[in-house]
Amino acid sequence: MNGMANKNKVAALLLLCFLFLAVIVSAEIIDANGIDDDGEETDKGGAHGHQKHKGHNKDGKGNLKPSQCGGECKRRCSKTHHKKPCLFFCNKCCAKCLCVPPGTYGNKDACPCYNNWKTKKGGPKCP
Repeated sequence: MNGMANKNKVAALLLLCFLFLAVIVSAEIIDANGIDDDGEETDKGGAHGHQKHKGHNKDGKGNLKPSQCGGECKRRCSKTHHKKPCLFFCNKCCAKCLCVPPGTYGNKDACPCYNNWKTKKGGPKCP
């Protein structure tokens, strides 16, 4: 009877490992297909995981949806040591301009509204 109990334990352990691997693989497939943790589609165009800049409106605004700003700003501010202010201003700029430049620094010419919004002192408002 002891041999049968061991076989059952091994079978249960193998089943548990299989289920664990299935969850990991399905999570990677979902991520690769552009679905975020909330089950919403993300725009992962481009080779570096950021949105494509498909053009802008006459006022220099981009084509992002407001719901995409959080993820894009998280990417934009990922390498700074000043995350809180970077995220604050990036989200503010994205809400107004519906665009976040590609990369973690520079490239502001891809988003004219984001690039041209200045502080009262004339410095750049958007990170």
